[in-house]
Amino acid sequence: MVLRFLSGWKVRAGLTVFLLFCLLALLGPWFCSSVLHISPTALDVDSVSTPPSAGHLLGTTASGQDVLAQLITGARQSMIAGLVASVLGTSIAVLVGVTAGLAGGVVDSVLTALTNVFLTMPAFALIFVISGYTQGGGPVVIGIIIGIFGWAGGTRALRSQTLSLRNRDFVVAMRMLGESRVRLALVEVLPHLIGWISAMFLGGFVGGVLAEAGLAFLGLSSASTVSWGSMISEAQQGNALLGGMWWWFAPPGLCIALLGASVTLVNFGIDEISNPRLRNARRTLVRRARQAAVKGADSDE
Repeated sequence: MVLRFLSGWKVRAGLTVFLLFCLLALLGPWFCSSVLHISPTALDVDSVSTPPSAGHLLGTTASGQDVLAQLITGARQSMIAGLVASVLGTSIAVLVGVTAGLAGGVVDSVLTALTNVFLTMPAFALIFVISGYTQGGGPVVIGIIIGIFGWAGGTRALRSQTLSLRNRDFVVAMRMLGESRVRLALVEVLPHLIGWISAMFLGGFVGGVLAEAGLAFLGLSSASTVSWGSMISEAQQGNALLGGMWWWFAPPGLCIALLGASVTLVNFGIDEISNPRLRNARRTLVRRARQAAVKGADSDE
C-alpha cells in the first residue's frame, strides 16, 4: 500500500515540499543562528526597508530586521499552531464520531446534537474573541483554541462512515461474539477509516496554519514570537504594499500557499487509495494510456 501511495507524482511532489517545510520548522532557528548567522529580531539601522541583496537575501523590514531570518523562524510557530489544532480537532472528531456511530440510541442523539451546536457556532468569531483574552499565549494556545472549535465537520463524516460499517457482516459477527465496543472501534472500525482520518488531519493542519495566520494578521498572536501571519501583519502595518516592499509580505504568503498546496496533493493520493471510485478511475486511465502507447508503437512500425 505504501508503494502504491507513493507511486503518484502528486503524492511525491506534495510529500517533498511538506517534508522540506517540516525540516525548516525543526532546524530553521539553528540554521539561522549557526549557519547563516542572522537573527529575526536583530535590527540593522543601516539597512532599513532594503530590497534583496547579498547582505540580506530577502531584504529587510521597515525596522531593519532580516526577512529571511523571520521567514525561517516563523515556520516553526505557524506549523506548531497547525499541528496542535489538527491533532486536537482530529482526536475529538474521531472520539465523538466513532462513539456516536457505534453506540446509537440516546448516546448518538446527544453527541449528534452537540455536534450540530458546534457546527452552527460562528467558529472564527469565537476563536477571535477567545484569542483576544489569551493574547500572548503563543502558537500552542492558539492551536488549542482552533482545535476545540474545528472538530464538528469531520465528526459528521466519521459518524456516517461508522454507521455504515456498523451494519457490515464482520462487525455484526464480532458483536454477536460478545466483543466490547472499544475493541470493535479499535480493531474493526478505525482501520477502515484511516483514509478519512488522514485526510481530516491534513486538512485540519492547513486550516490551523491559515487560522493562525489570520489571527496574527489581526494582531491577536504573541508579540514575542515571529510567525508567517505576524510577518504579513507587520508588513500591512508598515504599508509594505503601498511602498512596493514586496519582499516583506510575498515570501510568507507564498510559503503558506505552498504548504497548503503540498498537503492538498498528499490528500489527492490518500483519496485515490481510500476511495474505490477514484482508485478504479485511476486504473482505467493507466490502462488506457498503456493501450494508447501500444497502438502508437504499432502504427509507427
